[in-house]
Amino acid sequence: MRKKPKAVCTVGLIIVNIAVFMVLSLLGDTENGYFMLHHGAMYEPMILENQEYYRFFTCMFLHAGLLHLASNSIYLYYFGVRAERLLGTGKFLVLYLVSGLCGGVFSVLFSGNAGVSIGASGAIYGLLGAMLLLTKKRGARYTGMNYSTMLLLAATAIGFGFLQEGVDNFAHIGGF
Repeated sequence: MRKKPKAVCTVGLIIVNIAVFMVLSLLGDTENGYFMLHHGAMYEPMILENQEYYRFFTCMFLHAGLLHLASNSIYLYYFGVRAERLLGTGKFLVLYLVSGLCGGVFSVLFSGNAGVSIGASGAIYGLLGAMLLLTKKRGARYTGMNYSTMLLLAATAIGFGFLQEGVDNFAHIGGF
């Protein structure tokens, strides 16, 4: 019986997100855009005019409130554990970070200065996209996920994102 590899990177990312959230919660209000902006949130004018490109990275570790953190952590765990086991830790981490960065770039290019943007969801959508592709190419037995269900999840999540105020759907699409 082959032992499944541990998803240490996935768990590590969740721990980092929780730690950052706890520290920022002690310092101020994580649901306040100005507060989050001063702690690394993404904001188009600060990136384009001030060349603060680090915000593409730092925004992936910021969350607006406990519900935002909890939902992203659940999705990160669900898709991350599977993706890390299939891809290996190194490729998983590259996929996660590149997806998050792509989400940020899409947000800046297409959202039209929509405001402050934070969260790990662009990176998580990248994991969803990778798992969707792997499931399509190799089958549900390989990934342990159903292709139709994942496709429906992705479509409805993006669709609902367009209906909700304050959701950076371009980050989701860019990460995906």
